[in-house]
Amino acid sequence: MARPTPLSGFPEWLPDGRVVEQHVLDTLRRTFELHGFAGIETRAVEPLDQLLRKGETSKEVYVLRRLQEEPGEGDDGRSGRPDKQLGLHFDLTVPFARYVLENAGHLTFPFKRYQIQKVWRGERPQDGRFREFAQADIDVVGAGELPYHFEVELPLVMAEALGALRDVGVPQVRVLVNNRRVAEGFYRGLGLDAVDDVLRQIDKLDKVGPQTVAELLVAEAGATPEQADACLALASISGSDTSVVDRVRALAAEHGVTSELMDTGLAELAAVVEAASVRRPAWSSPT
Repeated sequence: MARPTPLSGFPEWLPDGRVVEQHVLDTLRRTFELHGFAGIETRAVEPLDQLLRKGETSKEVYVLRRLQEEPGEGDDGRSGRPDKQLGLHFDLTVPFARYVLENAGHLTFPFKRYQIQKVWRGERPQDGRFREFAQADIDVVGAGELPYHFEVELPLVMAEALGALRDVGVPQVRVLVNNRRVAEGFYRGLGLDAVDDVLRQIDKLDKVGPQTVAELLVAEAGATPEQADACLALASISGSDTSVVDRVRALAAEHGVTSELMDTGLAELAAVVEAASVRRPAWSSPT
């Protein structure tokens, strides 16, 4: 009998590996519940047009069809329109947003949820990346403006959950936090209103380096070379204490940037860092 060929990107664990996986999932679940997060599970499929709202994900979606589907027939039994086709979810964000909208009348807000489920991505398998894997999410959804203390709580809960997995070889983690208001206020103060375009290029720093990003900011986001340099200078600021706030303010002053939005973001960022320094658990150390 011919030996079957494994499917690349779809892992199956031997019993000893499954024990470790279950321990990881149970630890995450226990930590989330101790902090008041309620577990939910959503369906594995979503309408294809909802999954494709972010066009860059279209190559990753697995489409679901019946084997004996008639030509032109969709999942409603009548048409093959994209809004009637189904796809396997590639993350848990789209299903969760839909879940909240459909069940808003039955939920108490702020709603603290955790979700641990399989997701599927049709990408090229490589080291550390699979086509089928378990994803663990925590989120807080509010009705109206959400109190900022939740922004402080979420990264601390994630750090605690991962820190509890040191016994299975998870290395010490460092949670990186930023604040959209800081970046947006700074960019607008520089005269750059295409904030999403600027952020899209800044996100490429680790992949292509500062010189290429500077060129992309000029070509794609309409920045001058001086504005591009200022954006890169902001992106280079990091640290483990509130000194980062002073460094951002100094950079803003250097470029003549004043922004209430940036000031609000800096205050929120300082609150996260200060809370982390107070609640840092024994297994963690400053970086």
